[in-house]
Amino acid sequence: MTPAKSSGPAPKGKPRKGSGPAKGAPKGAGTGKGAPKGAGAPKGRGKPQRGSSGNTKPSQPTAAPQWPRRPAVDVHDPDGVRLQKLLAAAGVGSRRVCEDLISQGRVSVDGQVVTELGVRIRATQTVHVDGVRVQLDESRVYLAFNKPVGVVTSMSDELGRVDIGDFVGNRKERLFHVGRLDADTEGLLILTNDGELAHRLQHPRYGVLKTYLAQIPGPVPRDLGRRLREGIELDDGPVQVDSFRVVDSAPGKALVEVVLHEGRKHIVRRMLAEVGHPVLTLVRTQVGPIHLADTKPGKWRNLSSTEVGALYAAAEM
Repeated sequence: MTPAKSSGPAPKGKPRKGSGPAKGAPKGAGTGKGAPKGAGAPKGRGKPQRGSSGNTKPSQPTAAPQWPRRPAVDVHDPDGVRLQKLLAAAGVGSRRVCEDLISQGRVSVDGQVVTELGVRIRATQTVHVDGVRVQLDESRVYLAFNKPVGVVTSMSDELGRVDIGDFVGNRKERLFHVGRLDADTEGLLILTNDGELAHRLQHPRYGVLKTYLAQIPGPVPRDLGRRLREGIELDDGPVQVDSFRVVDSAPGKALVEVVLHEGRKHIVRRMLAEVGHPVLTLVRTQVGPIHLADTKPGKWRNLSSTEVGALYAAAEM
């Protein structure tokens, strides 16, 4: 049987196939135009994504995968010393204060938070309190030494000149000096037998700042600080300071503070000479968080546990 042909135009109000929306329909209806963002069937509906069942509704959150937890490392050493006793001996606080710190979960050993008071450890294990490392090993030495002018930075000078060893050579520990100061420069040197810390404090990667006071010919131009912060070119490459300021001035001379993380030889002297203000006297007053303070030339002092912790933080240990 032959199908009947259409007898005329479509009924009024019903659009032909492929025509626009019916008269009176909301603007954008039927075309996707003006529809709310995200309205309509989601892309690829009817075809479940690979690895899914296809039954999860778009508005239904999928549970996060359950990853296996790493087993906790047992830091307890039956032959060790109670943790709170070692902390108290390191100057963190009284035994009771240290017990409270442990109970509050503020102490970690080798990266593991310890909350039990019966835990025993070795003094060589890595301990942090509130994220700051505490040195428990009593064999470690940390000194702040004020090197006088005329003393070479060496523990034993081959030419027989006066060196650091002449001031601290009677100690039983083998000490390292962190960085160097030329013979004509006075100021702070960190002395320690902690080789890893000494290495990190000197490595440019960690950017430990050093502060110097330099007396130079004056007057100081207003733009000198800007020039030094932007950087100047030396024979062995560019250099720039982290901070510069004029501390004091007098007719014909000025006292300036220079802060930088560079460690190249004679860097402060060469830099200031390059900009036309050669150094007359130079003193290093600070290394990282450690200040020279009132330590007299040729004298040294033991760093406090707080200062040692600050050095570890500066070295990211």
